[in-house]
Amino acid sequence: MKNHFKLIIVGLTFILLVAAFSACGSRTVIAPEYIKLTPQEAQDLLAEHVLILDVRTRDEFEQYYIANAVHLPVDDIKDFAEHVLTDKNQVIFVYCRAGNRSRTAAMALIDIGYTCVYDIGGIYDWLGELSFTIGGG
Repeated sequence: MKNHFKLIIVGLTFILLVAAFSACGSRTVIAPEYIKLTPQEAQDLLAEHVLILDVRTRDEFEQYYIANAVHLPVDDIKDFAEHVLTDKNQVIFVYCRAGNRSRTAAMALIDIGYTCVYDIGGIYDWLGELSFTIGGG
């Protein structure tokens, strides 16, 4: 019975995430909030219109990164986000190395008006494709 209940909860959570994710395309988002996705949820929701944001240091990014990611270090979010991320309603998946800086960056983006920000944690947990820089560590 516990497994059945757990399956129902997981299913309902996924439905709510999909509904929230699809609502990001509308311009009527009232109160953006911090959302943490598991690596599997991020993979399930990944679509071509999602911007993947790497907030690690330049050295970390130059070694390897999630394919097609945009790089903007967490320390530069407040000063440069609006120049790099011009659509505040675009769906943005934020990641770092282990998941700490991605939370900080996601919260900073929400604070400056981005409406569809999802923290997907660390690159160590990523289930999808990675890109490697030639000569990188």
